[in-house]
Amino acid sequence: MESVPNTTAALHDVQVSATPRRRRFTATYKLSIVRQADACTKPGELGALIRREGLYSSHLTDWRRARERGELLKPPKVGRPSKAVDPSAKRIAELERQLAKATARAEHAEALVELQKKVAALLGRPLGSDET
Repeated sequence: MESVPNTTAALHDVQVSATPRRRRFTATYKLSIVRQADACTKPGELGALIRREGLYSSHLTDWRRARERGELLKPPKVGRPSKAVDPSAKRIAELERQLAKATARAEHAEALVELQKKVAALLGRPLGSDET
């Protein structure tokens, strides 16, 4: 008889976490890696640095751009941005919606009047005459 391997024991031996975690790098770490990368002069040195740290070249590109913008030197923003709306901006937005609705209604009414004029002209009875 064949022996059936214990699958539950195999599941517990896995070294990969059940839920993947996104890596987060501190600004000081990023800055030190960018400085080390800038110091690399020999061929293959930069690749060795990236492999040793387990990074991608895109990390280095993004971090260099952030350094140029001065973002690596600023403290990181914490929390969600405020969604406080200025009351006057809210009022302006409401008035703009009302204006757009009224303009659309006026354009529709003008189109109907033009249609009535064309129909009356085709029937030979121009609008505005008091003949009954």
